[in-house]
Amino acid sequence: MARTDDVDSPSSSDADAPNPVWFKPLMVGFMLLGLAWVLVFYISGARFPIPGIDSWNLAIGFGIALIGFLMTTRWR
Repeated sequence: MARTDDVDSPSSSDADAPNPVWFKPLMVGFMLLGLAWVLVFYISGARFPIPGIDSWNLAIGFGIALIGFLMTTRWR
């Protein structure tokens, strides 16, 4: 009796598939939104975008931008 090995392995075409159409605009959007957040924080003299959390606005802005930069590692 012949033995057949049925191994499920992803084909190389699945691993090299291009990103969806929305990926690049979302990636760039996160980077620009993070930059805008930090700029608004500095230009407003630390009063905006969210008053009352002071320097945490920087962490939020850099965090949003970091999401965009991390998405660049998945861009094909």
